[in-house]
Amino acid sequence: MATNVVELRTPQGRESLDLLLEQVTITCPEDIHDAAVNLARIAQERGMQIAVCDDISSKEPMVDADGTVLNADIFRWLDDGARWWEDHRLALHSPLPRACRYESEPFWANRQGFNTRWRNCYLDEIDLADFEKRALCKAAIVIPVHLPFGQISASSFISMDRDKEDLSAEFAENGALFAMVTRCFVAGYVQANRTKRRIPSDCVLSKREVECLRWAAIGKTDKEISMILDRSHATIRYHIHRAGEKLDSVNRAQTIFKAGQLGYLGASD
Repeated sequence: MATNVVELRTPQGRESLDLLLEQVTITCPEDIHDAAVNLARIAQERGMQIAVCDDISSKEPMVDADGTVLNADIFRWLDDGARWWEDHRLALHSPLPRACRYESEPFWANRQGFNTRWRNCYLDEIDLADFEKRALCKAAIVIPVHLPFGQISASSFISMDRDKEDLSAEFAENGALFAMVTRCFVAGYVQANRTKRRIPSDCVLSKREVECLRWAAIGKTDKEISMILDRSHATIRYHIHRAGEKLDSVNRAQTIFKAGQLGYLGASD
């Protein structure tokens, strides 16, 4: 399960990087179909087949403006057992999307371990037993995309040669390019389809509100926070309540959750 450190090459292709990014850019739902076709072509020209998931917490398949399922009809995952997005357990049990919760840079993986740009101790702890059965491939280049509000996307590039287990050369040659075009595609797709507003716009928390929420996020009670910050119990309750009003939250737990989504609470470690 060792994490091997690898270095990516600067993207150099038959077409300019600017052109490739333009081809996968999405500005409205009507752009999704053509951008997906171009993304599939970019992968195929480099001997790979792509699978894209915009949100590993969602059960909804990615679709274009007409409702066409991208992974089936454009990325061509049609064989028996290949409709991976219909198995909602994969995001919880497959080592690939699980790794995307702990890594934001591209990596490639097989049953022997994860290969990343720098060592990540969290990946060392991920169970790789029955890798092929759980990941539905022998090896994959994976592009995590960490989006606003805590959303995580996980996309995989799998060799057309399904028996290939070593993707080190492909990753070194195309990993950076795959990351750029995938992130451009996924970010555009998410933005084009985002219609619900769950967090108020331009929400600004005060320094004291953030300080109280950070302690609350690691399990401290209002009384404990008051002792830590040398403020009254009522003052702590006021700051947390005021933050909840700004975030349009219904309770303390949702206030902490929304503050975390906006990046106010930082990393837990």
